[in-house]
Amino acid sequence: MKNLLSLFALLLLICIQSANAQTAKYHIANKFPLEGDGGWDYLVADDDNSRVFVTHGDIVQVMDMKDGKLIETIKAFKGVHGVALAPNMNYGFISNGRDSSVSIFNLKTLKMGSKIKNVGQNPDAILFDFYTQRVFVFNGRSNNVAVIDPSSLKIIAKIPLDGNPEFAVNDDKGNIYVNIEDLSMVCHINGSTMKVEKKWKLREGKEPSGLAIDKENHRLFSVCDNKLMVISDCEKGFVVATVPIGQHPDGAAYDAELKRAYSSNGDGTMTVVQEVDANTFKVLENVVTQKGARTLTLSNKTHHLYLSAADRGETPKPTTDNPNPRPEVKPNTFVVIDVLAGK
Repeated sequence: MKNLLSLFALLLLICIQSANAQTAKYHIANKFPLEGDGGWDYLVADDDNSRVFVTHGDIVQVMDMKDGKLIETIKAFKGVHGVALAPNMNYGFISNGRDSSVSIFNLKTLKMGSKIKNVGQNPDAILFDFYTQRVFVFNGRSNNVAVIDPSSLKIIAKIPLDGNPEFAVNDDKGNIYVNIEDLSMVCHINGSTMKVEKKWKLREGKEPSGLAIDKENHRLFSVCDNKLMVISDCEKGFVVATVPIGQHPDGAAYDAELKRAYSSNGDGTMTVVQEVDANTFKVLENVVTQKGARTLTLSNKTHHLYLSAADRGETPKPTTDNPNPRPEVKPNTFVVIDVLAGK
């Protein structure tokens, strides 16, 4: 009887802990101001060095993950979009949308190195695949992927795509997945052969942008412009489920330990989605962040999420010439929002 009671108590404790884990609340832990102007795009967490790379305008700012202090401002770009890190080679790669190039910098010193030109039109998303030891650059206007060999810093292939690529992820086994925004589909690229192996439509999901991956269960999370997160089986290439998210998403992340997917939404919310099992997903909450905070990155060590946005001034009064005025963006008031993950 005592053994049965002990077992019951243990099961009850596990159930309580599981319930707490799936109902935990999130809150904004800090707001870190960063000087700069122009539009902002991807953020990248560097857990090995406790840094976050923040892109906007023609600069990349490197901030300390712990206290938000500015470590370095990397300059001399034209329309920065993304940053990819290759720590085993001590390289960082930056996609420059307005001059069709990729810049290379030293990960330790953060000093600029050479530049690879003519990678494609409007290079946007960029990633380093550790399995193949290659950099993949996704070109938004030329509808292709440039593949760079970091050891020679040469372009070794260009992979044609059916449409406009958005964000991309890999599975650490040489498989690359990318959202095709204008066709509302996902493409699977074999990183070794550098060829598209399969592609599938996202059903009711329209214009996907941000993408995240659960590598253990082979699930992709595509955040779509029609307020849906579409979850796919990336091994078999079909849609498993959809859940509602906020408006104007542009970024996604997945926390493998907490089994949660996130969508950062331009309406000023971040949708938190719990993976109950490989085929069951539910929205835990929509965290209030800040208007325009559309992109994010996740620290896998601390479970904190970082989103970038700009503080805005007052909205001008409507006039005949401008009946729907937008709020003015204050100069030099970009903000990185540090959101503490509930556990």
